[in-house]
Amino acid sequence: MTKNLIGVIQKLPAAILLVLLLLIFLSSCDKNRFSDQSLKIPGNGWHKDSIAQFTVDVEDNSRFYSFYINIRNNTDYDYSNFFLFLNTTLPDGELARDTIELTLADKSGKWLGKGFGRLKDNQMLVRSNLQFPMKGMYVFGIQHAMRDTILTGIENVGIRIEKW
Repeated sequence: MTKNLIGVIQKLPAAILLVLLLLIFLSSCDKNRFSDQSLKIPGNGWHKDSIAQFTVDVEDNSRFYSFYINIRNNTDYDYSNFFLFLNTTLPDGELARDTIELTLADKSGKWLGKGFGRLKDNQMLVRSNLQFPMKGMYVFGIQHAMRDTILTGIENVGIRIEKW
C-alpha cells in the first residue's frame, strides 16, 4: 500500500502537490479552533432588526474556551466604535443578552484592524476562561446596536471560539 501511495504522489503535478501540502499545513496551524463562523452583511447595509445567527454544538462542557467577535469593516464606516447585542440561547432555551462595545479606530481615526486597502479585520476577545454550563446546541445572535436604522460600512460579522 505504501508503494502505491508513493507512486501516486510521484505522478501528481508539482503544483497540485504543493497545494495539497499547503492545505495540510494550514489546517494543522489552527488546532485551537472550536468554531469559526462568519456572515456577509448585504451591500445595502445592516438593518437594525437583522440578527446574524451562529449555531455551535458543545459536546464537552468541562473544557475552557475563549470567545471572540470578528468584524470586517471598510474604511467608509462612519464611526470609531461598534456597539452590538450578543443574544445567546442555551440548549435548555434560556436566553442571555449582552451589550458589547468594540473599538475599531483609535482617537486619531487610525483603523485598528488588520488588512491593506479598504477592508479591516478585527478579532476582539469578548471572554476568556469561558466554560459552557451544559452540553448541547447554543445559538449566538449578533445584532448591531448603533443608532442607524441601516448601518453601512460593516462587511462581515462572525464569532470564533477557541479551545484552551
